[in-house]
Amino acid sequence: MAGPKMAVLVLSEAERSELMLLSARRKTGQALALRARIVLECARGLENREVAARLRLAKGTVGKWRRRFVEHRLDGLRDDPRSGAPRTIEDADIEAVIVKTLESMPENATHWSSRAMAKASGISVSSVQRIWRAFGLQPHRIETFKLSTDPDFVVKVRDVVGLYVSPPEHAVVLCVDEKSQIQALDRSQPMLPMRPGQAARRSHDYKRHGTTSLFAALDIATGHVIGKCYGRHRAREFRKFLDEIEQRVPNGLDVHLVWDNYATHKTPLIRNWLAKRPRWHVHLTPTSASWLNQVERFFALITERKIRRGIYRSVTALRADIASFIDKHNNDPKPFRWTKSADDILKSIERFCLYNAPAAV
Repeated sequence: MAGPKMAVLVLSEAERSELMLLSARRKTGQALALRARIVLECARGLENREVAARLRLAKGTVGKWRRRFVEHRLDGLRDDPRSGAPRTIEDADIEAVIVKTLESMPENATHWSSRAMAKASGISVSSVQRIWRAFGLQPHRIETFKLSTDPDFVVKVRDVVGLYVSPPEHAVVLCVDEKSQIQALDRSQPMLPMRPGQAARRSHDYKRHGTTSLFAALDIATGHVIGKCYGRHRAREFRKFLDEIEQRVPNGLDVHLVWDNYATHKTPLIRNWLAKRPRWHVHLTPTSASWLNQVERFFALITERKIRRGIYRSVTALRADIASFIDKHNNDPKPFRWTKSADDILKSIERFCLYNAPAAV
């Protein structure tokens, strides 16, 4: 049975300009900015399911705001009035709180608290909190980001992602990196186990018993990991690890390595080792783009499940635990599924740059 007919959406130049401002201005509420982006994507002639996939939304959400805009134009993107007790805070007061939150800082602080904002705005703390929740504002939180400035960023992304989505035949693709300076930590007092209503507890202080570095190579096709710990993190140890990989890879297969530009990987010792092995091919990830190397996902896995909460009274015990984790992982390996094409990644970064560009002075 055919679904409802998709509403045709055509923008005037004035509407397009207003929607672009709503989606890009930093003082716009996040809900309204998202609705503006939905309409802009729909105006490109995309179907609801395509827009939903691009913006990571439910198809019904896209359809709702498409219809609202077609019926009521820009006014349709605003929230409908709701029943209940009469409002005691006017739109102007709400706007003042939002603008103050986004465009100013309190005296003697780097960000607003709900109490400080309530005092500055003359409204209650709970009202400030409701306004912030409604517009997705969280002054107490801060996230980090790092954009790559590699001049060959686009070329490297297409090269590496091309290996992931369409690996060459008669070859193995290995993502290689090091997790250095893993500390063998022992807590100063015994841990207290979890019990009903109480999380497990451990002392905040600890004793250090040395460090080790884990060198790992992830086979993207099978999820199998070649891993080995070394006491130091130098080109000499890295070359030994390459010898380890060479022993594990069957003869007759080309070897494609994905790794970064770390100094250890570029020494004459490593260059000469690779030059003598024509079946080995290196693919570099862009600078400041470790997320492109799939072995980082394995490092996150072993950190979360084993290392972070581990208690080790020696480096030997730490290495044994790491080796045991890798062995058990390899008994039932599962490859990480790469879902984004190079074009999708580049478009995501483009959108990030456009939506987060500093406002013109």
